[in-house]
Amino acid sequence: MTYTPHFNQAGEAHMVDVGAKAITQRTAVTEGYIEMHTETLQMILAGEHKKGDVLAIARIAGIMASKKTADLIPLCHPLPITHVEINLSAETEKNRIRCQTTVRTNGQTGVEIEALCATQIALLTIYDMCKALDRGMVIQSVQLLEKDGGKSGHWQRNQ
Repeated sequence: MTYTPHFNQAGEAHMVDVGAKAITQRTAVTEGYIEMHTETLQMILAGEHKKGDVLAIARIAGIMASKKTADLIPLCHPLPITHVEINLSAETEKNRIRCQTTVRTNGQTGVEIEALCATQIALLTIYDMCKALDRGMVIQSVQLLEKDGGKSGHWQRNQ
């Protein structure tokens, strides 16, 4: 496995120069979950939250977060994102919502961080909208499922 350090020879943090890398289509898929009380999940699914459609707002927040990742992560490159898809699905037997995010770009570096950021913010938005009802919600298992493109090619989490 090759490693590109975020530190120069003097040990100072710097943004990695990706200028010589080939422009390729790059994709990342991530997931995460937010567990909650049964009543909270049922309210979300029934569309009865007084603030509006929780899942629609979370989806938009995730999309926005993917586009702002370079503003949040200090050494992350700003990328021209070509596609973001956020799927939010209820797992009622586990009292949780699963967020799966796919992000794509045609660029010189990958979009794993953008996808992870989108997943985190979508789930955090659900927490924010529902915290008055359920402060014990837990965001968990946010992880990269798959990435493709670039010199390292395809990688998929073994399950």
